[in-house]
Amino acid sequence: MTRKTALASLVVAVVLCLFSAGCKDTKTLQENEQLRAQVADLQKQVGELGNNIETVTADRDNLKKENDALNAEMMKSRRAKKSKKRASSRKRHPAAA
Repeated sequence: MTRKTALASLVVAVVLCLFSAGCKDTKTLQENEQLRAQVADLQKQVGELGNNIETVTADRDNLKKENDALNAEMMKSRRAKKSKKRASSRKRHPAAA
């Protein structure tokens, strides 16, 4: 009887270990599938962000060009105003003196 009990206990223990290992493998496989899906999603997001960076960089470059052109135009108008003021002030000095 002791042999039968020991053998039965051993069989139960082996079955429980195999069942436990089987559950862990299934759980691990499910986790791996979830992680693969997450990695695929992250790779997709990285690709989209790369496209967004290219678009934003192009927009920034265009705005910089426009800003430079406007600054140059503004400097020209300032120079024109200063030269007009100087010319008029020169005319007044000889007459005032």
